[in-house]
Amino acid sequence: MKKIYHLGNCTTCQSIIKETAIDKKGFQLQDIKFEKITPAQLDEMKKMAGSYEALFSRRAMKYKSLGLKDKQLEEKDYRRLILDEYTFLKRPVVIINDKIFVGSEKKTVEALKQALK
Repeated sequence: MKKIYHLGNCTTCQSIIKETAIDKKGFQLQDIKFEKITPAQLDEMKKMAGSYEALFSRRAMKYKSLGLKDKQLEEKDYRRLILDEYTFLKRPVVIINDKIFVGSEKKTVEALKQALK
């Protein structure tokens, strides 16, 4: 499977897609704002990433506004939050067969580029 979960209006996602030319390499693109992540998709991502926390974005605007930084969150909380609010998914999430690349950190993007070669 070759898939990318992204936000169409996220300049970071757009930049990574352009830089790696993922959109021209047979990947299925899912804009999570318009096509919500299903529980099954999130559970599959969790299996690959190791935890829901690894998929959770603390940069989301709602993270602070909901006071989540002051709460002790558990795996079930991360799962519920991501399913309830698409902005809590760390983006982009790229799946290439049995490998997953989560987020936009420089080392993650470099590892993605190597996997695409």
